[in-house]
Amino acid sequence: MKTLHLSTSDIDNGGARAAYRLHKGLQGIGCESQMLVRAKFSSDPTVLVARSLLTKLGPPSSDLPLYFYPKCTSEMFSAQWFPDEIGTKAAQLVPDIINLHWTCNGYIQIETLAKFNKPLVWTLHDMWPFTGGCHYTQDCTQYQVSCGTCPQLSSRRGWDLSRWIWQRKKKAIAKAPLTIVATSRWMSDCARASSLFKDLPIEVIPLGLDTKCYNPINRQVARELLNLPQDKRLVLFGAIGATANPRKGFSLLLSALQQLCQEGWGDRLSVVVFGGAPTQNSIPVALESHYVGYIQDDLLLAAVYAAADVMVVPSVQEAFGQTAIEAMACGTPVVAFNATGLQDIVAHQETGYLAQPFEFQDLARGIAWVLAEPERHQTLSLKAREACVKQFSASIQAERYLSLYKEILRD
Repeated sequence: MKTLHLSTSDIDNGGARAAYRLHKGLQGIGCESQMLVRAKFSSDPTVLVARSLLTKLGPPSSDLPLYFYPKCTSEMFSAQWFPDEIGTKAAQLVPDIINLHWTCNGYIQIETLAKFNKPLVWTLHDMWPFTGGCHYTQDCTQYQVSCGTCPQLSSRRGWDLSRWIWQRKKKAIAKAPLTIVATSRWMSDCARASSLFKDLPIEVIPLGLDTKCYNPINRQVARELLNLPQDKRLVLFGAIGATANPRKGFSLLLSALQQLCQEGWGDRLSVVVFGGAPTQNSIPVALESHYVGYIQDDLLLAAVYAAADVMVVPSVQEAFGQTAIEAMACGTPVVAFNATGLQDIVAHQETGYLAQPFEFQDLARGIAWVLAEPERHQTLSLKAREACVKQFSASIQAERYLSLYKEILRD
């Protein structure tokens, strides 16, 4: 069986890394797999680049429709209107099945879905595939009807850009043999509630990762490697654009840290942030902080996780929560809110702590609970690693996808 994964890029962001990990996982169990991307950051020869004039013009042209909405919010919004040649390039590779991933930023036009002439699987790395253009809906439920009057566009018109995108998706989906894969139960529920995907087959397959690469290492050694303090309890937070993206919950973490300082933790904690830069919303003065920047190398990122005592993932909306399984694989307990995709990852008071959404006071309580007792922390660490290996290893994910592919091709 020949599988082809379509992704805007391969390893430079969360969705891309997830697609690449599945691609490598399938190869690891003997399935022939290739990736076709617009931008390649790895040296993997099985990751191919779609080079053409249209591919180059796609990204700078993709946001042009937003110029008609000068009051639109800063949240990501994708029209995917610019033509592409991906259908032709994919056909040249002669796949048996095509797996779509995150394909925005001008990579694949919505109308191309109907041109592949192959069974399609679409893995949901955010909510964009079933909305009128937004990547996360926040509190809006218009995607359950037909979009329009879009709050992220600051639009008051029923027939606006979001309705136009929704209509285009409706037509394209009607012509495409499409199976949906959600990475969490929350994402599956959202997809089933959407007007675009409600009648499509939807499976739930969590993301996976290489648990040999993401593996516990000696905490003292990891801290020495990264020049992090040995005498503090390290609280880790990170994501692409970690401090700048409101959806990632950095402001809620800051409030929780402030509360911990008031409760006397200030001289015992140090905060480590990756994937983001210092912002005006700074770490409380009473806390030592370290910004380690954007880390693309898996082994170095695993060392960052291993150096920490607790990973905090305070996202308000999250399709899955890849940083959570990365941390758990390295034996680091996770504190998150009991909401969205993270509910499927963290077992409350077994592998971490699930706080009440979205109460920073309980988030602080969870951090303190994880750190307070060394014996309990050791138990949490062991169970976090064990749970990750059993549930989120790359081979388990790949086997589930291969089984789904075979079932689709039999039909």
